[in-house]
Amino acid sequence: MSVNTFFWFDSAAEEAATFYASVVPNSRVVDVARQSDGSAFIVSIELDGQAVTLMNGGPGHPLSDAASLQVVVETQDEVDRLWDALTEGGAPGPCGWLTDRYGLSWQVVPTALLTLMGGADPAKTIAVGTALQSMSKLDIKTLQDAYDNA
Repeated sequence: MSVNTFFWFDSAAEEAATFYASVVPNSRVVDVARQSDGSAFIVSIELDGQAVTLMNGGPGHPLSDAASLQVVVETQDEVDRLWDALTEGGAPGPCGWLTDRYGLSWQVVPTALLTLMGGADPAKTIAVGTALQSMSKLDIKTLQDAYDNA
């Protein structure tokens, strides 16, 4: 058995897959199943080891933020690089969420947030959550300062 993430695109699955594989480290396009006219139908990719399938299914099932890809990174430089690449032609959202140029939602999350939100002191966790809610792109220093000053 295997579990695979699957997204329905109107017509840009191959273009999106190539872009995602170029932005997320350790990623690649695995396979492209083509239709009789040569256009991509099913595109299989690995995003840092995670299997993802994109399908060109035409209109009727638009992407929404009800499903997203979460990328957990170590440094602010990684947050900034991914955020800048993925929001180009897309749109920032709240709390580390964004929508890319193809309409797919992403969360760019530093590991520091997970650590700070998992702390034993409820006042510190609440302070981090409050800081988080004021952000679009996450800022590790601001989150850490909220924790330290609570």
